[in-house]
Amino acid sequence: MSSSSLSSSLRCFPPPSPSSPNLKNNDLLIHNFNTPLELKQLHARLIKTNTPLSILPLTKVASVCALSPSFSYAHQIFSHLLETPQTSIWNSCLIRFAEGDSPSHALLLFYQMRLFDVLPDTFTCSFVLKACLKLSDVVNGKIIHGIFQKLGFCSNLFLQNMTLNLYGLCGEMGDAMLLFEKMPQRDVVTWNIMIAQLVKRGDIDGAYCFFLRMPDKNVRSWTSMISGFVQCGKPKEAIDLFMKLQDEAVRPNEVTVVSVLAACADLGELDLGRSVHEYSTRSGFKRNVRVCNTLIDMYVKCGCLENARRVFDEMEERTVVSWSAMIAGLAMHGQAEEALWLFSEMIKLGMKPNGVTFIGLLHACSHMGLIDEGRRFFASMTADYGVIPQIEHYGCVVDLLSRAGLLQEAHDFIMSMPVKPNGVVWGALLGGCKVHKNIDLAEEAMKHLSELDPLNDGYYVVISNIYAEAEQWEDAARVRKLMKVRGVKKTSGWSSITVNGVVHEFVAGDQTHPQAEEIYQFWDKLLVKMKHRGYAPKTSVVLLDMEEKEKEKFLYRHSEKLAVVFGLMTTPEGTAIRIMKNLRVCEDCHAALKLISGIVNREIIVRDRNRFHCFRGGQCSCREFW
Repeated sequence: MSSSSLSSSLRCFPPPSPSSPNLKNNDLLIHNFNTPLELKQLHARLIKTNTPLSILPLTKVASVCALSPSFSYAHQIFSHLLETPQTSIWNSCLIRFAEGDSPSHALLLFYQMRLFDVLPDTFTCSFVLKACLKLSDVVNGKIIHGIFQKLGFCSNLFLQNMTLNLYGLCGEMGDAMLLFEKMPQRDVVTWNIMIAQLVKRGDIDGAYCFFLRMPDKNVRSWTSMISGFVQCGKPKEAIDLFMKLQDEAVRPNEVTVVSVLAACADLGELDLGRSVHEYSTRSGFKRNVRVCNTLIDMYVKCGCLENARRVFDEMEERTVVSWSAMIAGLAMHGQAEEALWLFSEMIKLGMKPNGVTFIGLLHACSHMGLIDEGRRFFASMTADYGVIPQIEHYGCVVDLLSRAGLLQEAHDFIMSMPVKPNGVVWGALLGGCKVHKNIDLAEEAMKHLSELDPLNDGYYVVISNIYAEAEQWEDAARVRKLMKVRGVKKTSGWSSITVNGVVHEFVAGDQTHPQAEEIYQFWDKLLVKMKHRGYAPKTSVVLLDMEEKEKEKFLYRHSEKLAVVFGLMTTPEGTAIRIMKNLRVCEDCHAALKLISGIVNREIIVRDRNRFHCFRGGQCSCREFW
């Protein structure tokens, strides 16, 4: 149909009678066209039946013609029928494309509109920017930015914020900063966008600078910053900021709670974690699965396995994350049989395990020496559940075999791995070599570790100790010299205990604590009772050239012993003593704490670099100390 015939047909319709049979018949057809051809056929029928085009559903006309050569045809229909700009009709298509599965279609339609001089409004620009965000298309985003600036929409804060978010999302932080500084006005959303994008890129200091500059903050501002500190490995700063939030008239939401609980888990801040748990219950967050999952993780890492299990048991809905967290927690606390039983319950309920589930299971088998079970789990994860082993799973198997003394099998397993072994894998073999005194394989492992993780002091210390235990003093000295040459410094050990909300940190031989004298006096009295029960200091773990008495004195002042003694002095009888340690518990301290738990009839829970040791009644939850 030509342009002139279309124009004349649009002008010459006498109004039909409402009871006209033609109008009723056409009414059945006007919503059933799906292509430009069908639309044109309907148009022709309307002309023949003397029916006005105003009965056409214009949004459907736009939808059918939007991305076809018939765009101009629809454009003419709208131009003749509408007294107002046709932008709103095309916007209905734009938003559908932008929010649907084909956001690129929104861009194609937008450029069609520009080609036919359909003037964009603020809604047009927002829908196209939404499409750019879904596509991470910063090139077209910059074009839209330029267009709405020329159209005089610079004062539209919503568009400015969308553009700012697009620049940040696409990594164009320079452009984002420039836009932020040039914005004539900003709201809390503007600031939150900058903080979120900087956090995402690991610039936590830059994000905090923006946070401090904010004139007004909402719960999202605080939460983004707290979460950012946690993600960047700064849980203490996260908790400090949360404490400041408590003084503001802002109520933490579920996301805030999850972030703070994660920080509590990292630091072992049990008291604060309990308070946050109580707050989340009062606030109705009990049904939030993510909050419950994080509570399980927090209680597990703070040594409160019973509380973690209570949260798990009370959950109305559990995900694979819930089951995996509980299984991993049981494994960390040396309750392998319970972890394996829980896995069987998980399978009975039809819950499909994932890779994290199997890491927990393999850890459980490793720490409790369940070799055959560990092998079966590793084989079944792919065969029965379609889970492809990752480097973490291979590391667990090497750890399992190495702990059991199957060092050659562990080495052969490493050499047959389909992925390149990392430092953790070779480190597991090295740890097994230390326990089982295999110098040859230890040297093989150390050769790889020197390349993969040359600045990790722990590996140098282990190989040096292996040489020292074998009285190969020259080799031990050579390792220590190599550490100096490479600038590797041995990590200082420390242990901490929280009493009445205050964290007390101890190092070996600590004399700086205000109650140091009382602590050593208490230890001397406790030592007498320990020796009556057969305690003999394991001086072999002190690999220094000194007299036996000096070695004993050195052992007596290990940081975890000092922390436990302080806990006994300052906490009520019958309560558990919870210790955090940054390194592994040594063999002597492991033996000593078992005895102390029986003497004082107190539960002592030590979280070291690898796991939890729950000492109770003279026993430890772990099969071995390492």
